[in-house]
Amino acid sequence: MTRALTATLFLLAGACSGGGEAQPQADAGAVTIDCAIGPGGTFGPDCKVEQVQEGDAQLLVVRHPDGSFRRFVLLADGRGLAVADGADEAALDYRNGMLEVTVAGDRYRFPATDKSAQGKAETGSGDAPGE
Repeated sequence: MTRALTATLFLLAGACSGGGEAQPQADAGAVTIDCAIGPGGTFGPDCKVEQVQEGDAQLLVVRHPDGSFRRFVLLADGRGLAVADGADEAALDYRNGMLEVTVAGDRYRFPATDKSAQGKAETGSGDAPGE
C-alpha cells in the first residue's frame, strides 16, 4: 500500500525561499529536525531544514552540524521525498507522525501526516447503518 504523506514543515511559509537558490544561507528560515548522521549515529535535534524552489521542484535542504548538506525533492504525488543529488536512494518509513528518511547511513525525522489515513477517518465517520 502506498501512503500519501505530507511533511508538516513543508507548509511553513517562513521556510520558503523566494529565489531559485538551491543552497540558501544556513538558518535563514530554517526548521530544526532530529537527525542521526553516519552509521551508528544517534538522533538529536542537530539538523536544520530549509525549503527552496528550483524550477518546478520543491526542494528541502538539510544542513548537518558539520556544515555539509543533503538535498531532497518533495514528491508532488504525496509519497514523501526523494534524493535530489547523487546515486544514493532514500528509504522512507512512516510511523507515529514522523517520516524517517535514510540515505547512505544518515537518518532524518520529518514531522508528517499520513493523508491516506486521514481520508479513511473522514469517510468512515460512523455513517454506517445500525451505528
